[in-house]
Amino acid sequence: MKTVNIQVSGMTCDHCAQNAQDALNALAGVSASVSFEKQMAVVETNGTIQNKQLLEAIENKGYRASLLADDDNPASSGDNTKLHIAIVGSGSGAFAAALKAVEQGARVTLVEGAAVIGGTCVNIGCVPSKILIRGAQIAYLQGHHAFDGIPLNTPAVNRKQMVAQQQAWVDKLRHAKYESILETNPEINLLRGMARFKDASTLVVRKNDGSEKEIRADRILLATGASPAIPEVPGLSETPYWTSTEALQAETIPEHLIVLGASVVALELAQAFCHLGARITLLARSTLLSKEDPDLGAGLQAVLEEEGINVLLHSEVKSVRHANGHFVLETSHGVISGEQLLLATGRTPNTAALELDKAGIETDKRGGIIVDDHLRTNVKNIYAVGDCTTLPQFVYVAAAAGTRAAINMTGGDKTIDLSVMPAVVFTDPQVATVGLSEHQAKQQGLKVESRTLDLENVPRALANMDTRGFIKLVAEKDSERIVGCQILASEAGEIIQSAALAIRNRMRIQDLAEQLFPYLTMVEGLKLTAQTFSKDVKQLSCCAG
Repeated sequence: MKTVNIQVSGMTCDHCAQNAQDALNALAGVSASVSFEKQMAVVETNGTIQNKQLLEAIENKGYRASLLADDDNPASSGDNTKLHIAIVGSGSGAFAAALKAVEQGARVTLVEGAAVIGGTCVNIGCVPSKILIRGAQIAYLQGHHAFDGIPLNTPAVNRKQMVAQQQAWVDKLRHAKYESILETNPEINLLRGMARFKDASTLVVRKNDGSEKEIRADRILLATGASPAIPEVPGLSETPYWTSTEALQAETIPEHLIVLGASVVALELAQAFCHLGARITLLARSTLLSKEDPDLGAGLQAVLEEEGINVLLHSEVKSVRHANGHFVLETSHGVISGEQLLLATGRTPNTAALELDKAGIETDKRGGIIVDDHLRTNVKNIYAVGDCTTLPQFVYVAAAAGTRAAINMTGGDKTIDLSVMPAVVFTDPQVATVGLSEHQAKQQGLKVESRTLDLENVPRALANMDTRGFIKLVAEKDSERIVGCQILASEAGEIIQSAALAIRNRMRIQDLAEQLFPYLTMVEGLKLTAQTFSKDVKQLSCCAG
């Protein structure tokens, strides 16, 4: 008998698993067991059935299927003469590395212990959060716009339907960007299970059936991501709090949501639930976006408070308890009670289970794997990318790092340059930054000056009837070279890349001021801000050159 393990995606319940199982068992000489919980099928055949027929039987029932690499499935294990790279994780950094490694002639074993592949971004991060944020914004705008002749309306929000649509898009994008790659690329083989180090060249994978398999690889890449950090507050662990994962999948809107945190996730989700009708109390340990230019946090705070969010700065939470369906927090601002509590106080690298000490891999105090600009750890054959490292926790950084790590693991020499790294907070208005703030520039010994343009001076913002925010440019005094940009604006995320390109190409303020920008656009605000270094833009005519 031959055993074949198959990943089955798209099942939503035990009934789905039974459908897939019945389809397999209808084939001659097949005995199959399908698990919804494990999202996989274990199939025993007499050898007369081809793997392609097994996959088609599952797909004909409306599910997706791909072979899993296993001892009993050597056909999926690739050419053993090729350089073998083991990648732990299956998110953006892992897949970018896998694709590039195969392109460079290697074979890849991808190890994943979670029920679904794709990592944080597509499943519980970027994709579902942006869908939620956009939907919430549309709901809010119906009752809060400035256009005459269009009646204001407070919509009846069906959160359950929103979540269903959101998760359908998550499933669709996961298949398009991850699962389909495994289905069509025989040199990338998926092994289900949790990995840990035996030594610097060997991983032990505990598979979903409880058995263990050792993998020896020429190179190992760690891309295990991160999980929400849970603060040590008395009583908190005994309560049914939310992290971002539960918040994104919640099918109800709490009457009063208390949010702990003051950075990206906290601010995005707090405002989104406010836009859906929840009352929000936001507890910040210091100030909003405390690592950024202070004007950004202060400007965004004013917007949030205007929308009704209760923002409490310099907050200390002393204890948490849950009783009678409510959370009760003892804080430095007094007792605060609410229906639900969301923790958004940062993320912790997923490295504890890897037993990094057995390979001698160094980490920082958070458990983040220390890497250099070639994505190398301190162990010669081991690399790491993404949120499990000391790199900035952005999906596009992880993907770029994955590609470069793969090049280096296959004999190349490629570094990652983070000196011009745009970042966006998807509130409304958005916060976007690139390069250095004025304070950061001065800390580096640069002599700089800055100009800030309020959006009331940007024609498109006036036409949009939304002048909340500003654009700030930072430049060296002597050379006029642009070194940084900070934006608070409704379309800041679309504007910031132009600033990034200006910095990357070492443009001077005058160069930017003389560029042609289409009118009316928000990005024209960059040109106008550059012009303020030498003139009063309030005295210019429309689209003045």
